[in-house]
Amino acid sequence: MNDSPASLSLAGKSALVTGGGAGIGRAIATAFAQLGARVIVAEIDPARAADVSAALTTVSPESWVSVTDVRSVPEVERLLVDIERRCGALDILVNNVGDFLNVVKPFERTNEEEWDALYAVNLRHMFVVTRAAIPLLRRAARGASIINVSTIEAFRGIPMTAVYAAFKAGVTGFTRSLALELGPHRIRVNAIAPETTETEQVKPSVFIAPQYQEHIRRWIPLGRFGTPADAAGCAVLLASELSGWVTGTTLHLDGGALAAGGWYRTPDERWTNVPVISDSGLKF
Repeated sequence: MNDSPASLSLAGKSALVTGGGAGIGRAIATAFAQLGARVIVAEIDPARAADVSAALTTVSPESWVSVTDVRSVPEVERLLVDIERRCGALDILVNNVGDFLNVVKPFERTNEEEWDALYAVNLRHMFVVTRAAIPLLRRAARGASIINVSTIEAFRGIPMTAVYAAFKAGVTGFTRSLALELGPHRIRVNAIAPETTETEQVKPSVFIAPQYQEHIRRWIPLGRFGTPADAAGCAVLLASELSGWVTGTTLHLDGGALAAGGWYRTPDERWTNVPVISDSGLKF
């Protein structure tokens, strides 16, 4: 038994991050590179791919970016062949891609094409990438880590996006069950579930009117919305040996929002479970 302290370093490890061209994915890729990992980013948008490539390779010259649609089995398989050729094995996989695709309406008005699109980007791509990556993850000398990026909406209800939430809830079942399958191969499988995070996709500083910005600190117990750096911190923990005995679980990256369960602080610092502002924020 090794009782020495675990290391935060990712030196010598290779990591694949999907959707790493912006937001949470980019923050994770950058943090991994800064800790010594060779990072491979799969990004569908050529402009974002070029931008993150320029930034990433200055930190980690052995890292690279692939313009890849992770919904496509042939494209993913080509990427994994390239990773095998250049790295030999894979230590970390971050399934970060996800989007509600602006399908925000009552469930009865959704259609099959929207269901299929939401499935492809929020759950099916995890199946595609993970299945292709498992053989290389098994080769990792010190064991490997799969990190699935979910959302707080997998653990609470959200109106007008029932299909999106259903697939995100599926990520939880996939994470837990796969952790059991892959545990004997020393592959850990976990998830992180962010609350509202300031990214290109979601901008709370935009959808909350300026006159109400001061109330943000009352809506979330820790007093602010999330940042990509917060997600990167959770991913670093789950990628490193610091979490070497953690698998099949989800880190709730939410500032305490899920624990609050709809309770908010009032201006006089008491608590209420009814809205205190009705003309700001998301409207469904």
